[in-house]
Amino acid sequence: MPAAPAHEIPQPWTLPRLKPFLFAFLAGLLSALGFEPLNLWPLTLAGFGWLMWLLQHAWRKRRALALGWWFGVGQFVLGLNWIATAFTYQSAMPAWLGWVSVVLLSLYLAVYPAMAAGLAWRYGKTDRLAFVFLFAAAWIVTEWLRATMFTGFAWNPVGVSLLPTAAARLASIIGTYGLSGITVLMAGALVLIYERYRKTGFILLAVVVGLALVRFGFDRPSSGPAGAPLTIVQPNVGQELKWTDGFEDVNFARLRQLSATDKPGPRLLLWPEAAITEPLQDERRLLPLYPLRAAGVQQRLASVLRPGDTLLTGGVTFQSSDGRYVTSGTNSVFAMDTSGRIFGRYDKAHLVPYGEYLPARPILSAIGLSRLSPGDVDFDEGPGPRSLTLPGVGKVGLQICYEIIFSGHVVDRKNRPNFIFNPSNDAWFGRWGPPQHLAQARLRAIEEGLPVVRSTPTGISAVVDADGTLLQSIPWRQMGKIDALLPPAKAPTFFARFGNIVPFLLSLILVGIAIAVHRRAR
Repeated sequence: MPAAPAHEIPQPWTLPRLKPFLFAFLAGLLSALGFEPLNLWPLTLAGFGWLMWLLQHAWRKRRALALGWWFGVGQFVLGLNWIATAFTYQSAMPAWLGWVSVVLLSLYLAVYPAMAAGLAWRYGKTDRLAFVFLFAAAWIVTEWLRATMFTGFAWNPVGVSLLPTAAARLASIIGTYGLSGITVLMAGALVLIYERYRKTGFILLAVVVGLALVRFGFDRPSSGPAGAPLTIVQPNVGQELKWTDGFEDVNFARLRQLSATDKPGPRLLLWPEAAITEPLQDERRLLPLYPLRAAGVQQRLASVLRPGDTLLTGGVTFQSSDGRYVTSGTNSVFAMDTSGRIFGRYDKAHLVPYGEYLPARPILSAIGLSRLSPGDVDFDEGPGPRSLTLPGVGKVGLQICYEIIFSGHVVDRKNRPNFIFNPSNDAWFGRWGPPQHLAQARLRAIEEGLPVVRSTPTGISAVVDADGTLLQSIPWRQMGKIDALLPPAKAPTFFARFGNIVPFLLSLILVGIAIAVHRRAR
């Protein structure tokens, strides 16, 4: 009989029956420690390496799928623990339901790691090296599916764990999903080294590091010097106070105080998502009091502005299909000049289920479920990414809160902006959510070659340059402001020009390498 291939995986099951699933769950927990705020990225590689070792010792596809699923449950339960906090800010549902929601969401999201594990095992189970490439390829595709299916949930892509490293800059070429594939390759290289395939493992690791260095050859210079003066406001208004009756005046007083400046010249003033809780536009035309009240709110905001200033603020509109009752709303950003005139508006397009609308409302409301955010009507979807032109500043791309996490969907490519403004309300997100949100915004800056500016009520407000570098920020749960100059944009990156077709091509290349490796080993 011919000798077995060098990479052949041993078939006998050597671990006790239940331990592999517990180990996979623990590996998932370990991998989540690489996300913010802990940022222990080597542990993400260790967690994935542990999973791959377990998969290589599974003898049936069903077990491989289960191992991937338990890994995903561990990663998502820990990484998404902040979701439970959102339930503490409303009274319609018990707070303990928050942890139930975290677990249920994790049980669903874990399907995607299970798919990646099953595919890699099915086609790479007899060759360790081919398995590594196939797992990376499968992870790219299934992570994109997670961000797309059923409105998508793209939070904490694995590649974001590499943000502190030079490898993160590869996102300007291959995007976030491609960067996640690189993360898996790095973990696979460590497994090969551990299992005494040192030469192969070191070569693979060297290739990945080399790609990170080569990336700098794809960089294009910034398109100009620093731009317009910015004032970014963080009023530190918690969710427990924001919608309290009578708190509007306290909130506005903080916004006014932080917006004041003695520096001469026009500037761009940036306020958070839903900075103003009263509607800035009201479509109840049959009751003139409401549109007049909205106009009064506009004039109140204009009183903060100096000559030449422009305000971008988060707020809401009330929509009415009959002109009398509020039938829906929009979560919006308004562009306003010193006269109080709204000359541009962006409506959030990628809404948060259960936060900004209640799916199957007649059924779910009948059994006692409600939206997490205040209000009895749902928000309408906006048209998607768009750019507004601001006097003295140029074009701004707008992405409200959660929208910034969707790689390849944050910029109007036919009308490329000079920067992205990401107003957000992370007061819902506990301690772990805000730094994770900021990390994903930094990845969008790298991908698109555009600065990202964030304003939030409780943190983390920030200025991020076109390389994803954090230039200035206001810590979580602190009141403050940032006075800065708008960082310059880069010319469109490789990813900005071609979008998510690039990580899919990378996935195909990895599959091709796996096929070649397997044939050579036969």
